[in-house]
Amino acid sequence: MPITILAIDTSCDETAVAISQDRRIVSNVIASQINIHKKWGGVVPHLAKRAHQDKIDHVLKQALQRAKTKPQQLQAIAVTFGPGLAPALEIGILKAKDLTKKHQKPLIAINHMEAHLLSSFALNSKNNGPLKSYSKNHFPILGLLVSGGHTQLVLVKSIGNYQLLGETLDDAAGEALDKLAKMLKLGYPGGPIIEIMAKKGKPDKIPLPVPMQHSKDLNFSFSGLKTAALYTIQKTKLTKQFTYDMAASFQQAIALSLTTKLTKAIIQHQPKAILLGGGVISNLYIRSQIRQAIKPFNLPLHLPYSSKLLTDNAAMICIPAYFKYLKKDFVKHPNQLDRQPSLSF
Repeated sequence: MPITILAIDTSCDETAVAISQDRRIVSNVIASQINIHKKWGGVVPHLAKRAHQDKIDHVLKQALQRAKTKPQQLQAIAVTFGPGLAPALEIGILKAKDLTKKHQKPLIAINHMEAHLLSSFALNSKNNGPLKSYSKNHFPILGLLVSGGHTQLVLVKSIGNYQLLGETLDDAAGEALDKLAKMLKLGYPGGPIIEIMAKKGKPDKIPLPVPMQHSKDLNFSFSGLKTAALYTIQKTKLTKQFTYDMAASFQQAIALSLTTKLTKAIIQHQPKAILLGGGVISNLYIRSQIRQAIKPFNLPLHLPYSSKLLTDNAAMICIPAYFKYLKKDFVKHPNQLDRQPSLSF
């Protein structure tokens, strides 16, 4: 009998509930808050919390209905406990505790970034996915996670055994794209808008620095790039063509930063495959630059079976939850589970 898990993610501005049977995703429901936060140009924590409170029960009901599953049929409840916005995380955790108590099910606490890392292990409704079958021989695998809040290089020695090789020292790549969009008065969320604008621009038109390109470590930094863009914008007339060129140049600088560190990590750690995760990986230009960069190494590149699993969702939470269930890695005292907004690997 398959292991049926209900997973909840309220780490930022998406209220998400999913149900899996082993690694197969049978329902994945996401309620976005973009329209709430758009006018503020970014996520407002107390508004995010209120929206999660309003939507969680509806999203939960939909997920169960789509999966044709009753709470009694579940083997476990899984929930993100960090990293993320503290007020937002709180709502998911409270709902998971409530379900655990009400239905007498074990609770599994999930690191949101581990879920992004393992999202390529998810299988679709037809039981297919990029890593349908794998063995110990597939490891180590190198993961590059690029999202609104994080930019990380993680070595997966085995499932559950991770080494953080490098991370951003300031802004994440997604955050930098959002801030550029704000500077160019393009709206929120910035990443998808910048990608559209960049298609009409010349990436070599505006000289921008590639932060930490020559540093020997595997960390990232995007604040210097953001500052350089700001100074250029302040002394330039904001024409359409300038906006296109700035978007293209900025996007190119981010892609160069990511690929430079990724190739360094490949040379240093000799992985057998690459995993990509996080919302910024939805950017097709950045993804194509990563593919080009790793071509000489002849390594398989894995992405989730659907782009919906790149941005925040609960289906990806099901995957580490499944592996933890196999190890019986449950929260010993569910009432004491607390949010960890700055959780890392």
